[in-house]
Amino acid sequence: MKKLSIIFLFTLLLGSGLFAQQKPEVAFARTEHNFGTIKEELGAVTTRFEFTNTGKSPLVIQRVSASCGCTTPSYTREPVLPGKKGTISAKYSTVGRPGTFNKTITVYTNVPDTVYVLTIKGTVTPKQ
Repeated sequence: MKKLSIIFLFTLLLGSGLFAQQKPEVAFARTEHNFGTIKEELGAVTTRFEFTNTGKSPLVIQRVSASCGCTTPSYTREPVLPGKKGTISAKYSTVGRPGTFNKTITVYTNVPDTVYVLTIKGTVTPKQ
C-alpha cells in the first residue's frame, strides 16, 4: 500500500510539473507610451500596446482597468493562442485636463500570480 501511495504521489507531482509548464506567458513590445505635448482641442488621443503570447497555452485577458475615468481601455477579447499577438488600446480624454498626466492601465489575465501594468503619460496644453 505504501509503495502504491509513493507511486501516486510521484505521478501527481510529475503531472502538476508538466501542467505548470503549459501556461500562457505575455511579452509586451512596450509597457509605456509618452504622448509628449498634445493640445486639449484634440479631444482624445489613443495608443496601442501590442503583446505576444510566448507561452504554451491560450492567453485570456480577463479584464483591463484604468487608473481614472479619463482613460478608456479596450483589448483583444478572444483567447490569444501561443505565438499569436493581441493588443490593448488606451484612449485618454484631453478635454478639461490641461497639464501633465501619468496614468496606468492594469491588465488581468489567466497567467498565474501576474498582473501587468501599462503606463501612458504626456502634457496637455490648454485651449487658446
